[in-house]
Formats: sequence, C-alpha cells, structure tokens
Amino acid sequence: MASHHEEEVLGKAYDSRLMKRLITYLRPYKWQTGIALSSILLKVGADVLGPYLTHVVIDRYLAPVPGLRTPLDFFLSYKPLVGIAEIAALGVGLLTFSFLLEYLQTYFMQWTGQMVMFDLRSQIFRHLQRMHIGFYDKNPVGRLVTRVTSDVDALNEMFTSGMISIFEDVFVLVGIVWLMLRMNRNLALITFAVLPFIAIATKIFRDKVRDSYRRIRVAIARINGYLQEHVSGMVVLQLFNREERAFDKFSEVNATHMEAFKDAIMAHAVYYPIVEILSSIAIACVIWFGGNDVIRNTTTIGVLAAFIQYAQRFFRPIQDFSEKYNILQSAMASSERVFKLLDTSPEITSPAVTKTPDGAGRIEFDHVWFAYRTMPADPGNGHVGIAAPGRPGRLEEPAAATPEPDWVLRDVSFAIEPGQTVAIVGHTGAGKTTIISLLMRFYDVQKGAVRIDGVDVKEMDLADLRHRFGVVLQDPFLFTGTVEGNIRLGTSWIEDADIQKAAADVNLADFVQTLPGGFKEEVRERGSTLSTGQKQLISFARALAHAPRILILDEATSSVDTETEFRVRDALNRMVEGRTSVVIAHRLSTVQRADRIIVMHKGQVREMGTHQELLAQRGIYYKLYQLQYKDQEVAVGSRPQVTASADD
Repeated sequence: MASHHEEEVLGKAYDSRLMKRLITYLRPYKWQTGIALSSILLKVGADVLGPYLTHVVIDRYLAPVPGLRTPLDFFLSYKPLVGIAEIAALGVGLLTFSFLLEYLQTYFMQWTGQMVMFDLRSQIFRHLQRMHIGFYDKNPVGRLVTRVTSDVDALNEMFTSGMISIFEDVFVLVGIVWLMLRMNRNLALITFAVLPFIAIATKIFRDKVRDSYRRIRVAIARINGYLQEHVSGMVVLQLFNREERAFDKFSEVNATHMEAFKDAIMAHAVYYPIVEILSSIAIACVIWFGGNDVIRNTTTIGVLAAFIQYAQRFFRPIQDFSEKYNILQSAMASSERVFKLLDTSPEITSPAVTKTPDGAGRIEFDHVWFAYRTMPADPGNGHVGIAAPGRPGRLEEPAAATPEPDWVLRDVSFAIEPGQTVAIVGHTGAGKTTIISLLMRFYDVQKGAVRIDGVDVKEMDLADLRHRFGVVLQDPFLFTGTVEGNIRLGTSWIEDADIQKAAADVNLADFVQTLPGGFKEEVRERGSTLSTGQKQLISFARALAHAPRILILDEATSSVDTETEFRVRDALNRMVEGRTSVVIAHRLSTVQRADRIIVMHKGQVREMGTHQELLAQRGIYYKLYQLQYKDQEVAVGSRPQVTASADD
C-alpha cells in the first residue's frame, strides 16, 4: 500500500547529517549528558581492571613470579594474606564504584531521553497545528500518529540504549585490546583469530534481521491503519454483517507480522549460539597455547587466567554491536521520517507584515478562481502553468495540450455587508463549503482575492483572521472533557456566565439542566453519549460564547430532527443579531428569512436576491424549491411529477 512505503525503507545505520541534527536536541541537557558520558568512561576503566587484579593476585601471591613488577606494588603489602585482602577490598571497591557510575549513567541518560522525547513530540505536535488543512487531505492520520509515537520511541531508544551502549562497548573493547596486547601479544592475536568468522556471521545476521525488521514495521503500520479504519467504522461493519470478512483480513495482516517476527527470532536464535561457539573456540585456544607457554615458563598462570576473563568479556560487546546496529538503523529511519515531516513547510502562513481590518465584518469575494489540485495559473487562458525543470515555483509557457484545471470556483464575486445574513445554496459540489474554507484561509485562491473589511485575508494574521469567525459545521466535533469545556475550548476570557447565556440563547440550557453534572457533565470521545441534535446545540453555544464578528453555519441543521431544527432556527434568530452571518444549507426552509440568497451552480454564482425575488425569477433557486416542496403541493394519493433538474 502506498501509505506504508515510508515504513519499508530502513536506510543506513548511521547518517552523519541526521546524527548532527539529533545531537542538537541534547544541547539543553549538556550537563546531564556530560555526567552520563563521564560515568561511562570511569565505569569502563573499573570494569577493565577486574581481570588485571586476578593477574596480580595470582602472580604476586598465589604463584609468585620472581621479579614481577606491577603498577599496584606501591599500594600492596608484601605479606600474601594482607595483599590478597587488599586486592579483594580493591575489587569490591571497584564493583561498588561501577554500580554507582552505572546508576548515574542510567538515570541521567533515561532522564535526558525522556526530555528529548518531550521536546520532540511537542515540536511535532506544534508543527502539525501549523500545517494547512490541505496537508491533512494528503497524509493519513495513522501515519502522523506514528511519527509522534513509534518514531519518537525509536529515537528515545537510540539515545538511552543504543548510542550510549555503543560508546561503552567501544571503550570496553579498546581497553581490553590494549591490556591484552600489553600483557601477551601472542595470546591476544590467538583470541582475535576468530574475529573474521564472527564478522561473516554478523553480516549474515544483520541482513536477515534487517529484512525481518522492515517487514515487521510494515506489518505494524498496516495493523494500526486497519484497526483505526475498522474500529472507527464498526457501525457500518456490523450493519452489513462484515465481521467475518474483516476478521479474516485482519488475520492475514496479523499473520504477516507474526511471520516476520518469527524470522527475526530465528536469526537471533542462530546468531548468538554461533558467536558463543566461536568465542568458546577462542578461549579454548587461549587455554591450549597459554597452557603450553605456562609449562615452558614463557608466560605466567596469572596472565593466562586474566586472558581467559578478558576473552570472555571481549566477545560480549561484539554481540551487542549487532543488536545496537538494528537500534541505530531503526532510529535513523525514524529520524528521517520525523525530520521530513518537520521540514514540510506550511503552505498557509501569516505574512511578515500583517494588516488588521477596522470594520464591522464586510466580506468580499473579488473574481475568485480556485481548484484543489492545480498549480497557480491565469484562468483567463484556460490552462495550467507547468513548473520549470529545476526551478520550483517558476512557470514556463503552457503546452497547447495542457488540460484545463478542475476549477471548484469560477470567477466568483459577491459582497456581504456588515450585519447582513446571507445564505448560500446549491447542489452538492457547487462550491458552497469551499467558499467557507477560502474565507478562513484554509486554502489560498489561485486568482482573485478574498477580503474582510477591505483587507485581503492573505495579508492578515491567521490567528486574528480566524478569531473573527464563529463556525458551526454539519458534523459537530466534541472533545473528551465536559460540556462546559467543549463550549469554552480553553478560552480564558469566557466566564461561566457567558457559557450559561450562550447555552440559553441556543436553547441548550433546558437539556443541560437535565444532566446530573450540569455543565460539568463528562463528555466522552466525540460526544458518543449525546444525540446529534444535542451535539449540534453545544456547537452553537460554542460559536456564540466566543462572540464572533462573523458567524458561519455550514449545513448546521441538515443532520437534526424536525423538532430540533425548530429549536435551532429559533436560536439562529438570536445568534445572527448584530453580526455578519453566512448560512450554507440544503434545506431552503432555513434560509428563507435571509437578507440575501446566493445560488451556486457548478462553481459559479448564478443568482442572487431575496427568497421572493429568486422565486419570481423562476431560475435555479425556483427549481430547487420545487424539488423540495413538490410533494407538499400534489394531491394526496397522486404520484408527484418530477420537476426539471437544476442542472438543465
């Protein structure tokens, strides 16, 4: 599926460009990161010294080697029992010190990782809030949620486990190799002899696991997308008895995830025993050749014992590298997806220099042309510009065969005076809702201008522009919280009295009084416990409580019953008083009292006037009116005659 292509690509395990950008998120926490890194360095030193103490205690006290000199001679007693006790105490001290350092490293890196996750998720969510509405038309919600959750989790794992562990493993390997070469070069080379075989096994393991993890990510993305879609559409699923088919499809996707995970488990199950066998062979070689050297007195028992311990510790970081490779690879892929999202610039932004309208809410559409899927062009010639190769934003002369864009609005011009109530009617797809989207600048027009009190909306601050509007949509959206919270929406200056007055004005107060908690009554996700009419009344109260200069009602009564529509219509009379109002409706009964009615047809303004004037013209509005009310005019029992379509 196309929506999962981003999940399929894992990319490189290390990308310096991405890593530099990720490191910038650690800058606010440089002291905590510094403490963690310092703890790692000191802990590595404490861990590497352990086997060396074994060498000293054996060659100095248990099997004394004449003329042996060690850096610890200055601190150790010549008496065997006392010296062994001192070394034992030093070993315990190193273990305690190592424990303290591990605590500091773990605490500060986990703390830093959580802060980085917090900052990154906040940045992504803030960025998503700034994106224009058209961005969400092209990006599935499930993919965006994955960026904020799974991808940020992968980056946190890299910061807290992957990157730090790699540093620790590298330092441990360097320390062990240095000490082994310093103690006995021949035994060190014997230990390293199995490394080519481990490298081959690691390469095969890495490729297998990489493929498995890629399939796991794709399967998880499909599971999330499938669940989101089918849980949201559960009503339709059950209504058409599609449970078994949906379950079978989910089982297929789930099985793909299981098989991919089983392949990853198999790779781990084979790889780690292979590394254990090779490391055991290396240790056996150390014992064999080292034992011969001890017999020939070319090395000591203490050196041999220390080498065995170092060899055991030497292969652990190598095993970890393979696991950390997968963490890094996943983190690099996640960071690329996250930064791709963050680098996507909003197409709709406030200008650097803004203008503030000074008026009561006059709306003007001046020869507006708009299409959702086209590049800016001059609609007068009927062609769309072609982007010049390598020069984004510049246009060459259009080819003769360039198709005309799918214009949603065509040369739309009208004005709404302050305090007027204007209705916009027309068939589905005529461009009514698009007018509202352009008015609030969810999209920018390709040609013409939309003005509020004489100021082009492109020249206004977005927050100031949208603050002027109160909008009630066809499908009311309620958030989890309370009735009061859904009306206030966090606006600090709205008092409780304002909420109560708004509820009374839209005939919501009677319903709220019947609730056990009143305005404090809990509202579940999307208002699932409320009827459509109740949710719509709350949306009306929300719009009114914010005291907008311009009120927009987009099919606000199309999904309510007749009784609720009468209550809403009564509320509308109070809501439109003293403010500019735009009403979009299919039901002509809700727009008959409008000061002016604009009739849209195929993206154009075809008629304007009052209800009676439009009926007298016997045009498109008259035909729409006839279609809706013909059944009331024919005699009971007779078959109604279908009037001519408004498309004629």
